[in-house]
Amino acid sequence: MPLSEDEQRILGEIESHLYESDPELAREVAETTVYTHAFRNIKWAALGLLAGIVIMVWLLSVSFLLSFGGFLVMLVSLLFLERNARRVGRAGLGQMTQSMRGGGFRDVVGGAGSRMRERFDRDNRNGN
Repeated sequence: MPLSEDEQRILGEIESHLYESDPELAREVAETTVYTHAFRNIKWAALGLLAGIVIMVWLLSVSFLLSFGGFLVMLVSLLFLERNARRVGRAGLGQMTQSMRGGGFRDVVGGAGSRMRERFDRDNRNGN
């Protein structure tokens, strides 16, 4: 059901007051999606999985029981990753890939590829 003109006006006023009073919160709310929290959890779970593998391999020479602790860290991380991956689903995966195409991945990497290309081109021009 669409909003009436009065409701749209009130909503616009609330939005403008939010931008005036707390622009940082307004920016964060505008950039946050339904899947942002689940993606963040997936990143932490992947890091936990990697840490569990390192702990397991590193402690295998010390003690089997301590190494089993690393396995448990891996297992919990995998379960956490799987649960959040189910939350994201296909729609969230499509949104993530679309944002990466729009330059989001370049922001994560920091444009390292373009900087390397520029440096290589500059070295070639100076060398020739």
